[in-house]
Amino acid sequence: MGMEGPSARSVLVMGCDGGMGLELLKRFLELPTPPQCLFAACTDPNGKVRTGGSLHWGQKGWCECHHLQVPLVYVTDPTSIQAAVGRVQEELRGAGLNLLINSAGARRCSTLATETAENMAIICATNTIGPLQTSQAFMPLLKEAAEAQSGQGLSCGRAAIVNISSVLGSIEVAEAWGERQDVSYRCSKAALNMLTKCLALEYGDSGILCVSVDPGCVVPPPGDGMVSDGGPVTLEESTQGVLQVLAKLSDASNGTFWDWKGRRLPW
Repeated sequence: MGMEGPSARSVLVMGCDGGMGLELLKRFLELPTPPQCLFAACTDPNGKVRTGGSLHWGQKGWCECHHLQVPLVYVTDPTSIQAAVGRVQEELRGAGLNLLINSAGARRCSTLATETAENMAIICATNTIGPLQTSQAFMPLLKEAAEAQSGQGLSCGRAAIVNISSVLGSIEVAEAWGERQDVSYRCSKAALNMLTKCLALEYGDSGILCVSVDPGCVVPPPGDGMVSDGGPVTLEESTQGVLQVLAKLSDASNGTFWDWKGRRLPW
């Protein structure tokens, strides 16, 4: 039996230059029925996604009947986002976009004593304002997909926005404060969670599911270029879990916060 995942015809994953975004692409291609249209948004279209890099798994290649598209997207640049919308729209040919995953992210280590306005602005621009802008820009395509299945309930196979967040952004939990404060990161993810709630309130009635998902404290693979937090979960385990969670979401899940193990998290 293959891995469980959302039955979306079309999927756009933001932040595919490395880390979580790139690993999610692998998981989608490993599904028994991969998306017919898979879009890998990144800042370097000729980088890891296009060349394959170290991404050799199974017997499936990037372009084998799955129509992988690699639009250039800077999530902090509205012009770049709009150009990507045009490319995705052209490829979908009126079918609409089923699933948008906002997985682009940034992080700078800091404490309350060392945090700066510059750090706060940079991290919030990527982690909070970026997902806002991409969600706004792709909303017409998400609505098209939702309307095409108007008789169905909410799901990631119909139309959904998934914001990759962090339990560090949970105000109630405030996890691991003694280990790392990372004030700008925590604040940006808390704001992202509020954005998820706002999106759910506004667009749930239009058939668009909106959730936040914490992928866990991830250990990046060797050579990824990321600094490890010493977390207990690998990128492969995390992304497998995320896709399994997405496959189970429904009407009752709209405007909620989950971790990669399928546990409901408090705001």
